[in-house]
This record gives sequence, structure tokens and C-alpha cells, in this order.
Amino acid sequence: MAENEETGGTAVAEEKFEYPIKIEDAGPATKKVSVEIPADRIKSKLDEQFKELRREAAIPGFRPGHAPAKLIAKRFGDDVKDQVRRSLISESYAQAVEKNDLQVLGEPQFENEASISQLPDSGGLTYTFEIEVQPDITLPNLTGIQVKKPKIEVKDENVEQAMNNLREQQGTLIPVEDRGVQDKDYITADVHIKLDGNVVAHQHDAQLVARPARIGGIEVADFEKQIEGAKAGETKTITAKAPDNHPTEAIRGKDVQIEILVKDIKRLELVEITPEFLEDLGFSSEQELRDALREQMVERIDYDVAQAQREQVMKYLLDNTTFELPRKMSAKQVDRVVQRRAIDLLMRGVPREQVDAQLQHLRAGAVDEAARELKLFFILQKIANDQQTDVEEAELNGRIALLAAQRGARPEKLKQEMAKDGSLSNLYVQMREQKALDKILESATIEEVDVPNEPEKKE
Repeated sequence: MAENEETGGTAVAEEKFEYPIKIEDAGPATKKVSVEIPADRIKSKLDEQFKELRREAAIPGFRPGHAPAKLIAKRFGDDVKDQVRRSLISESYAQAVEKNDLQVLGEPQFENEASISQLPDSGGLTYTFEIEVQPDITLPNLTGIQVKKPKIEVKDENVEQAMNNLREQQGTLIPVEDRGVQDKDYITADVHIKLDGNVVAHQHDAQLVARPARIGGIEVADFEKQIEGAKAGETKTITAKAPDNHPTEAIRGKDVQIEILVKDIKRLELVEITPEFLEDLGFSSEQELRDALREQMVERIDYDVAQAQREQVMKYLLDNTTFELPRKMSAKQVDRVVQRRAIDLLMRGVPREQVDAQLQHLRAGAVDEAARELKLFFILQKIANDQQTDVEEAELNGRIALLAAQRGARPEKLKQEMAKDGSLSNLYVQMREQKALDKILESATIEEVDVPNEPEKKE
């Protein structure tokens, strides 16, 4: 017992109870933990709880604090025992984690859960669980890493292509009735994907464009040639190979037939650059619009160049850091990987529907990639912890504001949505990792290299 001197007397505080705890290795980044809750600890907590309950319980016929102990035990015994059971397990579990500095991932897997569903009638309680933990990681040398920095210049032809992209986005779709499909036409069609004559997937009123396309998760690189000349009411059949990680397991890696029934054809008429068009976009002249497009492209290139350098550092870390992942990658950790990828794609300006398609692809079959991302997550978390890297609230809000502008949403509403679906915490983790990588880049050996310069292409 410890004494605390206070005005008017002495207060006695209970010393922290130390539970007998045993820790064993149970595989890669996995610990087996056994915890004992002694009988005298259970008894003291039950006595304490019943005493407090007797003081406060309102039982008809008795003044508060004067109800017989046996009556209290009879009426509230089961509830008190369950409350004490949960409290003791929670307290001892937290002590096992904190005392042994376990960096816990996911939820514990208890052995024989039925044995801890209630307190024993006599004696102590022992429970055992396995938990995945942060792997032990030995980092390579982080100074002087060789990094190549792409040198990219925005040229007039890049701006011209960006202008054409904008004119397409603001253009008008004109119905076509006197010819078949031509390059870049917009098509409404019923799509049926077949394997050995059997329909395995279909979509009615699918919206397609006559250019290299992904149809039902299958790449058709020459779609504009395959569909060329098809008129409304006609069906074109395309043979293509489904990827090995296609969501539909039955067709993975196999040749399938994609039947496309053309229902409607429209051609895209680019918008004219008129004073009214410029005014609607908030510009007073075409040159002002072109300057804005150039500035936007420079910002995006700067982001992509920075990311390219980070990716080289990440590859170095993966190639030079060896450790085993937990046997079971929990669903929560896989979700973290997927959400991190989603945020990165959104920051690159990829439309939300394309992001969703990418995530489906990742979930469907990229297990090795998910493992790679999880390994990288552990490495970067250790580096960030060693660096004591953190993300300020203002930095987080600034990134959210940028995402909101890209989506046409209000920042505060987007932040609420991200907090609700868990992506806000993942955005914090990603920003923290980027800061850790940028700190490594400060001491890297950087070589500028020229890269091919291509016109800005439409997404």
C-alpha cells in the first residue's frame, strides 16, 4: 500500500496488481500469451463490486446501503460476476500487451473461448490467446540511397492535347444513324461474356467508347478495330483472354467470347472555344485557360516525380529488408492496403469509378501485391516511428481540401465521410509514410535523368 498525504488525513491507494503472464513465440510475428487471474484477485474484485452495489442499490423495503448482502447477491449476482469477468479480462489483457510492449495487429484469437465465458465457482481463471504483432525489423542503411529523378518539361504540344481533352469533356454527343461505329464513337450496348457457349457475366446498356477498353474486367487493346463498322442492332463477337486474377474464377486465364449487341451510336462533337465557353469556365481569354492548364500539368508532374522517387526508395527498402509476415494477414490489414492504394489513385486524378475498378482487381487476385504492400507498411511504420515523424492537423486538412476539390465536394463533409468509413486514419498513415520517405530522400544521392515527353493523354 502507498500513502498519499492530503489535507485532513491520509488516502490509501491500491497498488497496481501484477498478473502472472507468459509470452511464447507462435510463428512469424505471432505471439502466444497465457494470462492467469488468481482466485484472490477474483474474490477481491467481487467483494469490491458487491460492496459498492450494496451502497447504491435501491431495493424496496430497505434504505440505500442497508439491504442484506445475501439479497443483493441473489438479485444481482450473475450481472456482477459477468461485469467483474469482463473487467478482469480487459485489465489483464491490456497489462499483457503494455508490459511486454506488444505492437498488436488485429484482434486476439482466444483458445477455448467457452472457458472464459464465465467466472469459475472456485479457484483462478487462466486464458490463452494468439495475437499478430509488428514484426521485428532490421533496417538497411538509409543514407546515400541512389535515386533517379525524372526530368520532365511541359511543352506546347502537351498543353494543346490537354486543351483537346477539355474540349472533349465539354463536348456534345450527337446521335449517329447513317453509318457504323467509328474510332472514338460512344456506344450503348448489351454485353454478354461467354465461356464454352455459357454466359458467365452480362451487362445491359453498358456505356463503351471505341478505343482500347476494359470490358467486364478484360482488356481489349484493339476494341476500336474489333467494333468498327457495327451498326445499331448488330452483334459483334470478340475473343479475348481473361486475366489470371479476374473476379470470376471460372474464366481466369481463359479465352472467352465477348458478345456486344450495339443499341445506340453517338459521335462526340468537340465544344468550340468561344467567349461564352471561356466565361463559363471562369477565364477571360484562351491564353489564360492555356496558362491554367499548363500550371495544372506542372503540379501533377511535380507530384508524379516526387512519387517516382519515393517508389525507388520503397523498392530499395523491400529489396534490402528481410522478415516474415504474420501467417494470417487479417482482413483489416488487407483493407488498409486497398484504401492506401485508393487514396494514391485519387491523388493522381484518377476518376472514382476507375479507382473502384482498380480496387476490385486488387482484391480479386493480387495476393502477392497485397503482401508486398503489407511488408512495406511495416517497414515504413518503423522508419516513421524511429524518425518520430508526425502529421499535423493542418497538413491533414490541407490534403482533404485537395481531395474535396477534385471530387467537387465540401472538405468538412468529405472529412466526416472519411472518418466514418475508416479512410481518414489511412490517409494519415499514408501522409506520415510519405513524410518519412521524403526525409530519407533528403540524404539520398539523386541523379536527374531525361524521360520521353509525350502529349497529355485523356484518362
